[in-house]
Amino acid sequence: MLAPLRWLKDYVEIDVSAEELKNKLFSCGFEVEESVDMFAKVDGIYVAKLLSVEKHPNADKLNVWQIDVGEKGTLQIITNAKNIQEGDLVPVALDGATLFSGDRIFNGQIRGVESFGMFCSGEELGITDDYYPGASVNGILRLLEDYKPGTPIKEALGLDDIIFDIGVTSNRPDCQSILGIAREVASVLNKPLKMPAMTYKTVDKAVTEVVSVKVEDTELCPRYLATAVENITVKESPLWMRKRLFLVGIRGINNLVDITNFVLTEMGQPMHAFDRDKLNQSELIVRRAKEGETIVTLDKKEFTLTEENLVICDGDKPVCLAGVMGGLNSGITEETTSLVFEAAKFKRDNVRKTSRSLGQRSESSARFEKGVDSYTTKLAMDRALALIDELGAGEILSGAIDYNAEKQEKRLVETTVSRITGLLGITISGVDMKEILERLQFEVSLNGETLSVLVPEYREDVENYADLAEEIIRMYGYDNIQGTMLAHAAITNGGKTEAQKNEARVKDVLSGFGLHEIVTYSFISEKDYDKLDLDKTSDEYRYIRLINPLGEDLAAMRTTLAPSMLSTLLFNQNRKNAEVKLFEYARTYHAKALPLAELPVERNNICIGMYGANVDFFTLKGVVEEFGSAFGIEFTFAAGGKGYLHPTRCATVSVNGEVVGTIGELGPVYSDRYGFDKRVYLGELDYDKISAYISRKIKFKAISRYPESSVDIALTVDKKVACADVLAVIRESAGEYLKSASLFDVYEGEQVEKGKKSMAFNLIFGSLDRTLEQSEVESAKANVLARLGEKFGAALR
Repeated sequence: MLAPLRWLKDYVEIDVSAEELKNKLFSCGFEVEESVDMFAKVDGIYVAKLLSVEKHPNADKLNVWQIDVGEKGTLQIITNAKNIQEGDLVPVALDGATLFSGDRIFNGQIRGVESFGMFCSGEELGITDDYYPGASVNGILRLLEDYKPGTPIKEALGLDDIIFDIGVTSNRPDCQSILGIAREVASVLNKPLKMPAMTYKTVDKAVTEVVSVKVEDTELCPRYLATAVENITVKESPLWMRKRLFLVGIRGINNLVDITNFVLTEMGQPMHAFDRDKLNQSELIVRRAKEGETIVTLDKKEFTLTEENLVICDGDKPVCLAGVMGGLNSGITEETTSLVFEAAKFKRDNVRKTSRSLGQRSESSARFEKGVDSYTTKLAMDRALALIDELGAGEILSGAIDYNAEKQEKRLVETTVSRITGLLGITISGVDMKEILERLQFEVSLNGETLSVLVPEYREDVENYADLAEEIIRMYGYDNIQGTMLAHAAITNGGKTEAQKNEARVKDVLSGFGLHEIVTYSFISEKDYDKLDLDKTSDEYRYIRLINPLGEDLAAMRTTLAPSMLSTLLFNQNRKNAEVKLFEYARTYHAKALPLAELPVERNNICIGMYGANVDFFTLKGVVEEFGSAFGIEFTFAAGGKGYLHPTRCATVSVNGEVVGTIGELGPVYSDRYGFDKRVYLGELDYDKISAYISRKIKFKAISRYPESSVDIALTVDKKVACADVLAVIRESAGEYLKSASLFDVYEGEQVEKGKKSMAFNLIFGSLDRTLEQSEVESAKANVLARLGEKFGAALR
């Protein structure tokens, strides 16, 4: 934020040096990144009065002038300038002087005649017509005022101003203006703030007689203010205004445009002026753009708009890109006789998205992106009309059209002195707190320990007692905080929690199986939920929409990791990676109800995805089984799963009867929908449920010194009987000496009865302290067969 010192002095009596003011601003939270004396190099240049002239004896095009430089005496200057005459006052650079460019001037001889300096143009002083009339002329600068000869030119023309470049933090948009910085200066110097002129005369004609306004989207435009001016005169702005704008890098154009730029800089409120005669039906409508609508902005660029863009329209077309730039079709020209002034508050994120999506930046969009408050909208409109009246630029119609969807009232914050001192860790009296806050324009009532504070309307960043504490300490002085030893403290060793250790183990184990970890955004597209045909009544479909998404593809908080995994697998397939095995450990977000009334529930999930020539359903199942084994968990699998998985190649994963996830092959419909040309296998586990079963202690068992007994059994059962169910019965009925049971063959064909299948299992028996008798093994086998016959009608082949 550029703030010239002289401009700040219009509002505050500043009786300290520029360096001291810089330090005071820094002490209260505003870093002056640079203090610039634009004309620091200009030196040794004075006001001179031209006394007489004669031709150079040795050069037809040169003249020899005698000049009066006050205490410097009467000197002789040689020049070829044609735009000066006797009696003029001009700047002269004497021996040893330095120009704006840094060039030095010394006495010398020209064609045998002595010259004791050089007359200066505006360019050599570093100024243009915006700073002083005639400064842009290709010739000597003629001074219009009656300065005393010998006066330093910096003093005469006010070239001794200091410009502060102030870093304003994002929570203080109210300070993105000269007035905002002046408020802080007044507070830190404990001086009264002098507000600029806000009053103006109006004619006996209402603004509603010449224009109508309608705001269709009050969410994107909480406040819209319109006034009108007739019989306007477009002309050059006064010098004082052009000087102010020049010092902050804005070129003067005409009085109307300069007023909007001046108010933008002074008040921090972007404004726009419409040529009323160019408004169809004399109407302004604030609405979202229609898909495919176009607008040509003032810089003659054409843009095609979407419904995400807010526009100001007349009766049939957009005439302004809200918060960014006006339209060429309604701009002010020298022929304009009637205008409509606009001051508004547009939603900052919408202006940002419009500006970025269209690649159109402006000073107005930059201000709106940082934030504009509704209070300043009205203040700026009054200031603009006061300037119209002061400059005689037109007749102001009475009244204003004001759409205001926000409550215009001061926020009340109540707290206590002890609560603030407790937060700050130092002792400040309630009286001192009241005095500091009142210097910052807060209205304060101190009743014993209780502080009741009304926050100024433009301070939208102050919401609670902690914000008040920050305001107090930055004015009281951070240097006044005294370091103290901790009264009660315990030194603890750093380290990971048990949960963090288990999380690290999860990643180590899965990486050990040859899987690569991926990290994806917690946001996905809303279309992803429909792409997988998730049940719209399910918890997974009750997703949370973001108010300000980075883009359409990141508009919803994910309730499942599957879309992110599938997108990553597809990304790899499209880049010709032949075999890929991935996992992600991440959170999903689940709303208890929509719209959100409280924070969503966050769950930790594990998603595994893979494809390749050597990958099938059992590869994925094996990874999940071994993952469970690493944590002392025995998973059971049963037919079933998500709707987007293959109906006969999927399974639910359970622990102790509780379903903790699903695995399977991506269904053909969904595989085609995503664009896969390979079979894709996907599993998702609820880690929060699984973590409850993770063994906290590792138990070691001795390796038996005695031989094990291996038994194979082949059974015929109905095709519908699941392997997991058979294994469960085997483990339940085989007795204490069963060490493992596993399926090693499944057969369906001519050698088994129709509707049946053959399943072959390997059972291993053993003991830690002896060799088992054959009769014991046979007895266990008989129990197993009997129980399987009862449960499934299984018969031994």
